[in-house]
Amino acid sequence: MSLQCPQCGSAEISRRFTAMQVGAVVGLLGGAMRGAGGVPLIESSSSITSLNKLPTANLNELSTAVMAGLVGAAGGCTLGAQLGEKLDRHVLAHNTCTSCGHRFNLPV
Repeated sequence: MSLQCPQCGSAEISRRFTAMQVGAVVGLLGGAMRGAGGVPLIESSSSITSLNKLPTANLNELSTAVMAGLVGAAGGCTLGAQLGEKLDRHVLAHNTCTSCGHRFNLPV
């Protein structure tokens, strides 16, 4: 079943998925920050000797933050892309007829 323009009947249709792409990027960034932000990297101590040293991160904590960021980014990207796809499909007119220039949604 090919998609046809409701105005002129042409089968030359181009699709734009703007909301899906924006949702994927925003979800990726938000998921990465949320995942990596939950892991504390700097030890907090109130002793005088620790104030003279630079704060160091444990390699285990650093690798945990990187992995949590990657997992969060993957989940956020997937969720954002799905939400954007629904927005493109039902709200925004993402189909454009290349013959007459008419923009339309998929029939419900």
